[in-house]
Amino acid sequence: MSEGTGNILEVVKVNKSFHDPVTVPVLKDVSMAVKRGEFVSVTGKSGCGKSTLLYILSTMDTDYEGQVIIDNEPTFGLTGERLSQIRNEKIGFVFQFHYLLSEFSVLKNVMLPGLKLAKRSTAEIEARAMELLKDLQVEDQALKMANQLSGGQKQRVAIARSMINDPLIIMGDEPTGNLDKKNSEIVFDIFQKIASEHKRSLLVVTHDNDFAARTDRTIVMDDGRVVG
Repeated sequence: MSEGTGNILEVVKVNKSFHDPVTVPVLKDVSMAVKRGEFVSVTGKSGCGKSTLLYILSTMDTDYEGQVIIDNEPTFGLTGERLSQIRNEKIGFVFQFHYLLSEFSVLKNVMLPGLKLAKRSTAEIEARAMELLKDLQVEDQALKMANQLSGGQKQRVAIARSMINDPLIIMGDEPTGNLDKKNSEIVFDIFQKIASEHKRSLLVVTHDNDFAARTDRTIVMDDGRVVG
């Protein structure tokens, strides 16, 4: 299914409410799509539903109405096992906080999702991890422990980790939120390269208007709806 052009992600009339203690609608009839190789940002005020939407699109939240289609496969109602498989194979994640495991080396952190998926040998996964670290210009940090790196380096390692299983789409939740301007620029350039050279799609939630303005397209949310 992953060959050819078209949409890697489609969202059709997704609605989501929180029920604690009263019912509050958070997402209202959200529909959108992301094409293969497209770099899309999602912006909007705090509390508008951006991160809630991303959590649903990542298949980690299944309590919603509507349909999310990833690589032509409708995901609503799938088993937890199949959703986990889709997450591991087709989606990469980059968060505001890098979530690197401090007890492991940089190299091992990048390898972990590949080892979990177990579609390649350990040697192949290690070679791929080194290739990614080199591509992101942090290969000289490979054998250091994750907590020895600077903030900008940690985020580059997190991006390498998100790509280890060659996902079709990378989803980012405020990936430059903790970085200074220089490192934000570096991360943006890496993402742009992933889209243009690796033909991977990116969907990035961001408060950074400069970042959003330079992506291929910006989806604007307000009060749980897509408004632009």
